[in-house]
Amino acid sequence: MVWLGANDAWVTRIDGTRVLEDPASVEAAAARSVAANEVIDVDTIDVTREGARIVPVRLRERIRATGPTFRTNLGKQAIKASDVA
Repeated sequence: MVWLGANDAWVTRIDGTRVLEDPASVEAAAARSVAANEVIDVDTIDVTREGARIVPVRLRERIRATGPTFRTNLGKQAIKASDVA
C-alpha cells in the first residue's frame, strides 16, 4: 500500500501523506498516477487529523497503515518514526 505524498510522489508511510479535500484534485491526481503507470488503482479513504498525525477513520485502513496486528516487531509498526526519512 502506498499513499500520495508531496509533489504527487507515492510514499509507503501515512505520515508523509498529502490530504486532498477537493474531489476534483483527488480525481486529477489519481488519473495522472494511473496514466503514468505509477499505481494500478487509486482508492480514497476518510482520515482525521490528530495533532500533526493523519489517522484513517476506519479500523481496516488503520491496520493497513500500521501493519499487522500481531508480531509488532515486523511491518511498518516496527520502524521508528526517527528512522524514516
